[in-house]
Amino acid sequence: MAQQTMRFDIISDTHGYLSQALLTELQGADVIVHAGDICALSDLRELQKIAPVRACLGNNDLPYAYGPQVTRMERFFRAGLRWQVCHYRERLDALTCDIAVCGHTHKPYIEDRPDGGLIINPGSPTYPRTQMGPTMARLVARDGEVLHTEIIQLDY
Repeated sequence: MAQQTMRFDIISDTHGYLSQALLTELQGADVIVHAGDICALSDLRELQKIAPVRACLGNNDLPYAYGPQVTRMERFFRAGLRWQVCHYRERLDALTCDIAVCGHTHKPYIEDRPDGGLIINPGSPTYPRTQMGPTMARLVARDGEVLHTEIIQLDY
């Protein structure tokens, strides 16, 4: 039986601020993936009103702030894909997942791995460190196949 097409909106480094541009862009997501530095429990709760959130802790997040469901490394299986989310790229084990998501640098990229998987850093919608300005990423998948990926530029 075929699975439904799923949209994963990927963010990181929100640092206690969810802009209206970000919240508007997240509408319609099936899952929100947050790669750390959430920095506010109220922001996590706001994101959970939009879609289920799979999140990890960043270097500015307190380990006890969000409860036991948010840890330093998040692994899950959705849309036929094995996901791994960690704030630091160097701590990801890309060989054990299809989609590896990191943050921390505030610099967005989508990197194709030689084994067919992806490494995604969505940048930061709050404190960007590139000429692109505020960013997030989006991945659309179905039945273990990535149909579309993109970095989305947000308004300030």
